[in-house]
Amino acid sequence: MLTGIIGKKIGMTQVFAEDGVLSPATVLKAGPCVVVQRKTADRDGYDSVQLGLVEEKTARVNRPVAGHYKRANVPPTRIRREVPLGPGSSDGGDETPKEGEQVLASLFAEGDQVDVVGISRGRGFQGVMKRHGFRGGGATHGSMFHRAPGSIGQSSYPSRVMKGMRGPGRMGGDRVTVRNLRVIQVNADTHTVVVRGAVPGAPGGYLVIRKAVAPRRQVVAPAPAPDTGKKKR
Repeated sequence: MLTGIIGKKIGMTQVFAEDGVLSPATVLKAGPCVVVQRKTADRDGYDSVQLGLVEEKTARVNRPVAGHYKRANVPPTRIRREVPLGPGSSDGGDETPKEGEQVLASLFAEGDQVDVVGISRGRGFQGVMKRHGFRGGGATHGSMFHRAPGSIGQSSYPSRVMKGMRGPGRMGGDRVTVRNLRVIQVNADTHTVVVRGAVPGAPGGYLVIRKAVAPRRQVVAPAPAPDTGKKKR
């Protein structure tokens, strides 16, 4: 069974529940995708599916990549991602996707938990206060130490900067996975999925939406005690 799909972040919004609780939510465009290649354990050593995101603009590819898509009889796509298959897919059942088939947002349902994988916003070169949350020095009373990191080495043993020392550098632009987001709405006609919470990246960024690897256990609230009409003293 296929566990994920390629998507794109549209933006954030707010969703009211039936009881009136307001929750932040993110609207994602999930697919449509096509299966470009099916990898098997016998031939490739593991089970997975290579997906291509279908977009309005046709991708321009070179001849080797065009031949790769021609074998699956699908048009070339600009975005390709590999998604692992769930247990029980190696036997080639009916749920196992085949090359050329479509993968749609109907893969998910309301109430499912999903993991969203994307690239975080790039912040460029930043100092230690923004990058690592350092407190910084005093702002007044003649202080000449404001945003510097402070001492990073030793004058005696070991007389060097230790590995892993937090310092200034490039911030953001990393692969980030947000786990166990709840699916609020699924619209198969518009290929959109609404999840509760935020996802990495800016609007328009590409994501991989997959079923949660380690879903959070649901805690059921205890039922209220029946009202017997007796007043407590």
